[in-house]
Order: sequence, then C-alpha cells, then structure tokens
Amino acid sequence: MGRTHALTGWCAGLAVAPLVEARSVHQAVLIAATTAGFALLPDLDHPGASASRFLGPLTGLLCRILRALSAATYALTKGPRDEDVTGKHRHLTHTLVFAIALGWATNLATQEWGAHAVGVVVVSGLLLAEAVLGDWVLLLTGAGVVAWLGTAHDYVADLEQVSGWLGAAVAVGCFTHCVGDSLTRSGCPFLFPLPIAGETWYEIRPPRPLRFRTGTWVETGLLVPVFVVLGVLLLPGVWTGYVEPWVTDAWEQARARASG
Repeated sequence: MGRTHALTGWCAGLAVAPLVEARSVHQAVLIAATTAGFALLPDLDHPGASASRFLGPLTGLLCRILRALSAATYALTKGPRDEDVTGKHRHLTHTLVFAIALGWATNLATQEWGAHAVGVVVVSGLLLAEAVLGDWVLLLTGAGVVAWLGTAHDYVADLEQVSGWLGAAVAVGCFTHCVGDSLTRSGCPFLFPLPIAGETWYEIRPPRPLRFRTGTWVETGLLVPVFVVLGVLLLPGVWTGYVEPWVTDAWEQARARASG
C-alpha cells in the first residue's frame, strides 16, 4: 500500500545518503523525501493510486499513457509461459529498467535545467510522500531546509551537489517499490526483460510462506511500525548521538549490577 511504499522509500533514501556523501541532516532528509515520494511513482499505472490522482487530470493522463505503453510492451515481449493478462498494471513501471531510465532522465534534466529541475523533482517527491505519510514529512523537510539556509555558505554549489544525487534517489525510490511488491502474493516482474523459466515477465517473489497480502495485519501491524522506527534511527546522528550511548550505558549498568 502507499504508506508502506513511502516509508520503505524514506528508509532506503536515508540508507543511500551516506553512500553519495550526503551526511548532513538536511541533505539526507531531502534525499529521503525524494526517494519516499518516488517510491509511489510505479503505481502511476493504476488509476486509483495516489500517484495517478496526484495532479488530477495531468497525472490521470500520464496514467492512461503509461497503461497503454505497458500493455503494448507486454504484448510485444511476453514469453511463451507468460500469463494471458493485459499487462497494464505491475508491468513496465515495475521494472529495474524503468527505475534506471527515470533516474537517468532525472540526471539529464537536472544537468540541463539546474536548480529549476532540482526544485521540481524534490517538491514532487515531497508532496507525493506527504499525501500518504502526512504533514510530518513537510515539517521535517522544512526544518532541514531551515538548517541548510542557516549553515550553507554557497547555496548554488549545494544545489548542484544535490542535483547529482537526485537521479539515484529517484531510481532507488522506484526500485524500492518493486522490492516491496515482490514480497506480496502477486510478486513483481522487476527483472524484465531477463527471461526466466520461459517468462519475460517472471514475477519475483519469496517462498509461499513468506508472502503476504497487501493491507493485512502483516503490513499494517508489523511492517509499518518497523519502518517507522527504522526511519527515525537512520536519520544522521540519531544512532551515534542518542541510541548507541544509551545502549552502551545500559549495558555497562547491567554488567555492574551483575558483577556487584
């Protein structure tokens, strides 16, 4: 569901941030907000999804275009053992190829149009995430921007640095969505066009006992709380500044009581 996709995207963004040298809080939050929003984008191929309703008629039109393109791609490329389905939902936009292509296009756009493209990508991701996660995303990102404005000495250079990360954030967000869908009963054909067992659109999924149906207690009662906690712990400085010292102190006190 949308909330879980956005939460996993948020966590994935915070996990990726140090790998692209985004170590400050405001940098990590901007990447996480972008990744969280674009973790919803693959469902732009479903008319009832948050992404399809995001900008009303505009995203509705994009939805219809993507569904038609996905159906045509499926019809042209399906293997001998692929299912007899329309291929409109959970196909073209739910692939690693789509994630990489969108990330690459984002990089090109940010290089060509600079800060304007950066603003469009970040704000789009932020508003998409806010639509399913709530206003706390806006508040946290706003606090990050305020911190950035108070510490940055060269705003243009900072924006240029952010633009270099956005393609990766968009791609990671889209692929995180695919990984999440692959854990459900339907699976996700994110390795398209790699042929597997006679299928070009082979649904990747874990063994049957590990799959779950969307919207059940496994997702809402287990996965959502886990990713909420993880999304806080992954913020820069939270683990090393607060959790690790508390754990170390509690451990030392427990050892002292045991030895005393």
